[in-house]
Amino acid sequence: MLKRFFPKNTGQAIWYRMNFKLRFTLPFTVIFGLLFWLALLLLLSPSVDAYDDKNSRVISTDNLQLAMSDRRVGLSDSDWQQSSDQASLNQTAEKTGYVIKDSEKSFYFERPPERIAVLNWDLTEQLIELGVTPVAIPEIDAYHEWVVRPRVPDSTEELGLRDEPNLERLAAIKPDLILITHRHKALKKRLMRIAPVLYFDTFSKHHNNAEAAVETFRTLARLVQKEALAEQKLQQMQARVDRLKNKLQRAFNGKLPEVTTIRFASLTSVYVYGDNSMSQYALEMLGIRPAMPQPMTQWGITQTRLLNLRDINQGVVLYFTPFEQEKKLKGSAIWQAMPFVRSGRSNRIKPAWTYGGAMSLGYMAEALTESLLEIAPQYAGNSLAMKPVADE
Repeated sequence: MLKRFFPKNTGQAIWYRMNFKLRFTLPFTVIFGLLFWLALLLLLSPSVDAYDDKNSRVISTDNLQLAMSDRRVGLSDSDWQQSSDQASLNQTAEKTGYVIKDSEKSFYFERPPERIAVLNWDLTEQLIELGVTPVAIPEIDAYHEWVVRPRVPDSTEELGLRDEPNLERLAAIKPDLILITHRHKALKKRLMRIAPVLYFDTFSKHHNNAEAAVETFRTLARLVQKEALAEQKLQQMQARVDRLKNKLQRAFNGKLPEVTTIRFASLTSVYVYGDNSMSQYALEMLGIRPAMPQPMTQWGITQTRLLNLRDINQGVVLYFTPFEQEKKLKGSAIWQAMPFVRSGRSNRIKPAWTYGGAMSLGYMAEALTESLLEIAPQYAGNSLAMKPVADE
């Protein structure tokens, strides 16, 4: 038999044996070698889908059952994990935790996160309203100037600019969770190396911003397990707005003026709040229609020249503060020439955050009512012949 495969010459026989082995073993050697290096590469490469520290772990959860088995035998104290299998996720949450859905995905939480960093002001105020202190936010001093309420607790740490938060400082703070909006979506992968991230698309031209704020408020309440408090606050806000509405109705003798709100960009340019703005939604809650309707936009604002407001002949124009050049308005020929200024149908609004969360709607309704009540006598003298009424 061997004569069929190997020649009589010894050298040739050895060569054929080696050639025979190489032809059959080399492919397997190459394949196993490639698999070994591929496995080593995957093992050593950093992953944006996984985060580990001594307190929490986020896992890429295609296998939810495996992670649940880990917890049953005490191998993991995972705070939360993400799953593409919604049915399994909900079934698991019913037994051991709860599910939170942000604007993109659903997440499983075993218990409420304790150290939450927030990179956006409207999410910050919503969290504080729920009695939770953020471990860190950006631009705290500016927040107190523009947002005002609720105040940021003293224990919250500063993260620098909103547009460029200090990621090194954020990493050193070691949050359990980071909350972001579209402003920081481009940073999401980098932020996920620090802590788990929830993303909320709070302002969009594809939805009603005010209704989205209320929905986000309820989602955050579920996140921190304070849903009853959230509903209580929403009911209290609505009751407060109803009282303000009645107060305005009496002050204006049942004939509420049309009102447009603005924010000065300069002494010659303004942002007009229109459809999909938090300001107009608050006015609608008070039963007031716009004096200068504007189309729906992402932020609910339209920038225009101050001169274009001259067509508001009968309505009221209120402007938001702070405005650095407010004192110069008295000397502005354009502003003083506006028909609503000449007839006493304009006024300032104390600071209220026009890009805020659910509770900002109530604070804005209060600020708008206060501003309107200040000019009610002038408005009556110019157009209504209003009778005096007793306060509540």
